[in-house]
Amino acid sequence: MDLRDPGLDRWFADKARECGPGLTVARVTAVDRARYLIRDEHGERPAELTGRLQFVVESSTDLPCVGDWVCACYRDAVSHATIHGVLPRKSFLRRKAPGKDIDFQMIAANIDVAFVIQSCHFDFNVRRLERYLVMVREGHVEPVLLLTKTDLVSERELELMIGQIRLAGIDASIVTLSNVTGAGLDRVRELLIPGKTYCLLGSSGVGKTTLINRLAGDSVLGTREVSHTGEGRHTTTRRQLVMLEGGAFLIDMPGMRELGMLGVSEGLDDTFADIGELAKNCRFTDCGHSAEPGCAVRAAIERHDLSEERLQDFLKLRKESAFHDLSYVERRKKDRDFGRFVRSAMKHKARKGGD
Repeated sequence: MDLRDPGLDRWFADKARECGPGLTVARVTAVDRARYLIRDEHGERPAELTGRLQFVVESSTDLPCVGDWVCACYRDAVSHATIHGVLPRKSFLRRKAPGKDIDFQMIAANIDVAFVIQSCHFDFNVRRLERYLVMVREGHVEPVLLLTKTDLVSERELELMIGQIRLAGIDASIVTLSNVTGAGLDRVRELLIPGKTYCLLGSSGVGKTTLINRLAGDSVLGTREVSHTGEGRHTTTRRQLVMLEGGAFLIDMPGMRELGMLGVSEGLDDTFADIGELAKNCRFTDCGHSAEPGCAVRAAIERHDLSEERLQDFLKLRKESAFHDLSYVERRKKDRDFGRFVRSAMKHKARKGGD
C-alpha cells in the first residue's frame, strides 16, 4: 500500500501489523447508521462489521467511526468487504450522547486539526466555542477557529467578535473568511498539509459543506440556497471523509445541537488553563472558587485579571461533566453486574442440562 494515499503515516503503519493474515488495512471514510465505506489505495467500497466485532466490543465507542483505520477482508476484488478490527486511535472526537442517555458518542478519529466554525451573522456564541474547544482538546486534536460569512458583517463588528473571543481567554488561532467573496480561503488552504486529516465542527448552516466544495475545487457535496437570514440550508446527514486534490483529508459532519460534557477533565484543564494556573495558589487544594478564604481565582477577578463570566463558564462545565461522569460510572457498573448475572445464569443452565 502507498502509505501516503489514504493518510497512513508511520505510526499507523506500525499499528497495522496487528491485522492478522489475510487482512489488509483500510480507512473508514463514511458511516451511515450500520453501513460503512472504507478506502485503500484501490478506492472506496462498502463494508460491514463481522458478527464477532459487533458483539465482543465493550462499548459502542470501540466500533469504527469516520477516520478510523481498520483491518478488513475483501470478498472479491471490487465489491464488499468485512471489517474485523479497529486499530488504536491517535486522536478522537467524542461527546456525551444526545438526550438523556449517559454514554459516549464517537464522532471521528485520527484527526490532526479541527476547524471549529461559527458564522459571524447568526451563529456567533463564545460559550459554544468553549464547549467545542473542551471536546477538541480532550481528544488531543489541535483547534483552529474559523469565523465565516464575514461579508455579512462590518469590519468593526468582526473586530468586536474577535475581541470577545480573546477576552474570554481563548487563545486558539483564528481565521476569518467568506465563502462568497473568497476572502480568507487562501489562508485555510495554507493550513492544509498533505497526508494530514482535518475536520469541520459547527452548527448546521454555518458554511461547512460550501467550504469543502471551495477547497476541493468542485461540488463534492451538495448544497442548497442560503436563506434570507444568511443561514445555509444544506444539512449534512452523515459523517464523511473527503480527499482533497492537494493530498489533505477533510471530514464533514452533521451540525451538533447538543455538546454535552462527559469525561472531559483534560479538555477542561487545557481550555481553562488560566484558571488552573491561578488555582495553584489557592489556600485550599479543593477550593470551589466561591467564598473560600485565600482563593487566588477570586482575587484575580477582583484585580480584573479574570472575568466573572469566564469563571462561571468553567464552573458550569465542570459541574456538568462531574454529574455525567458519575452517572456513566454507575451505568457501567450496572452493565457489568448484569453481564455477570447473565453469564452465571447460562453456566447454571448448562450444568443442569448436563445432570
